[in-house]
Amino acid sequence: MIRIAKLSFAHVHARGYANQIQENSETELVAVWDEEEYGGKQIAEEYNIPFHSDLDEILDRDDVDAVVVDAITSDHPKVMIAAAEAGKHIFTEKALAITVDECDQIIEAVEKAGVKFMISLPTRCDPDLVLAKQVLDDGLLGDLTFGRGRIAHSAGLDKWFKGPSFWFGDAQRAGGGALFDLGCHRVDIMRWLMGEPKSAISKINNFTGNYPIDDNSVSVVEFANKALGVIDVSWTHRSGPNMLELYGTEGSIVTGHGDLHFETRKLSDDEKAEYIARRPEPPPSAMQQWVNNILRNEPMQVTIQDGRNLTELMQAFYMSADQGRSIGLPL
Repeated sequence: MIRIAKLSFAHVHARGYANQIQENSETELVAVWDEEEYGGKQIAEEYNIPFHSDLDEILDRDDVDAVVVDAITSDHPKVMIAAAEAGKHIFTEKALAITVDECDQIIEAVEKAGVKFMISLPTRCDPDLVLAKQVLDDGLLGDLTFGRGRIAHSAGLDKWFKGPSFWFGDAQRAGGGALFDLGCHRVDIMRWLMGEPKSAISKINNFTGNYPIDDNSVSVVEFANKALGVIDVSWTHRSGPNMLELYGTEGSIVTGHGDLHFETRKLSDDEKAEYIARRPEPPPSAMQQWVNNILRNEPMQVTIQDGRNLTELMQAFYMSADQGRSIGLPL
């Protein structure tokens, strides 16, 4: 049994993670830390577990083995470094941190402490994206030439963020708007599928004016293999699919809106149908992978370095938009 403390309910997915802890027979939610602004005290009362307003106090508890972090993104370094130094395993909502330097500080603390770490990037468990990764690994698209990924919803149009979640519209606390928050999912997938980025250029703006932060963006990435990737992210999306497309010299794969389109010159129609029928099983949820790693040393799909890589590309996007030029990335 892993005894877990919940560090803040600031993030909109915080209650979902708390429910995962409570519903898992191998985990127990034992305490909550939060700042009053984000509602953790009320939720601790609802769950009938202790509430702490002092971070060191909750991390000193002997009955806490691990923590799930849903604090505001600007607090991630403070919270996670303290948790690592206290010897607690860490599961965190994305992004790892706002800057690469902060990511490196967290990585140093985690590696020094030797604790188990997982960053939640759940789209890596999507069955169609798991298939796309295998298609690429098996060379069925040939040399990758182009990719395009969209992720969007109506948060800006419909003013989703209010009360405890209003911080999503504050760049100092959130790191950025639609691109930094929602875009994490698609940016991580594009790098996972397409490889190391060489340079990035972005156009980011505010369309709705409902929050003082970006709600619409397009970014272009040149990858080390010469493939180009386009990532568009929006909080101004009323309808339509969130597509992911990959094109290569021998075929293509397109997912989104419940549809899968896969073409390759390397397989006959019958072979392709058999290949899809034998598609790999998606991995367990990010939290279950973390639990399995703590209890049974089973592998986790996402590493802390993946979290750093994500922030590195996000940082380049915002630098590009601010400076009006392409930003090179270290290879």
